[in-house]
Amino acid sequence: MKHLFKAQLNWDSVSEETDLISKKYIKTHQISIKGKEILNISAAKAFKGDPGLLNPEDLLLSSVVSCHMMSYLYVCSQNGIEVVSYQDCAEGTLEVLENGSGRFIEIRLNPKVSIKEKEKTDLALKLHAKANELCFIANSCNFPILHFPVSNT
Repeated sequence: MKHLFKAQLNWDSVSEETDLISKKYIKTHQISIKGKEILNISAAKAFKGDPGLLNPEDLLLSSVVSCHMMSYLYVCSQNGIEVVSYQDCAEGTLEVLENGSGRFIEIRLNPKVSIKEKEKTDLALKLHAKANELCFIANSCNFPILHFPVSNT
C-alpha cells in the first residue's frame, strides 16, 4: 500500500533584501499542506537564516523523534505496556563539507519513558529497537539513529 503526501512551497524574492552581486537571497519561505497551518521556514541561523523560524534541519530532527515516539507507543500497546509519559531531548549532528554540501551523520534519541507496569521496565526499554525497525522516517534515513532510553521510574 502506498500513500501520497503533498506540500506546496512558496517563496518570493524581496528586492531590497536580495544582494544579486553576492547571490545572497532571503531564505524565509512558506510551506502549506492542505487543511493544515502554514509553516514559516528559514535556513538555520548558521546558514544566515532567521533564527526565530523553523528550518529544514529542525524539521528533519522533529520528524525522526516524533515518528520514533509513535512507533514506540504502537509496540508498547502490542506488548500490553501502558505508557504514562514520554519525553525526548533528541540531538542531530550535521556535517558541512568544504564544498558547501553536507548531511546529517547521526541522530541521538534520548527517550525518557514512564510506564504503568513497573515490572515490564526491561521490556519497555528493549522495545525502542523494535520501534526503530518500524519507524517510517528512520527507515528513510541513510545515517544512524542511536537510542539511549531510560526509564522514568
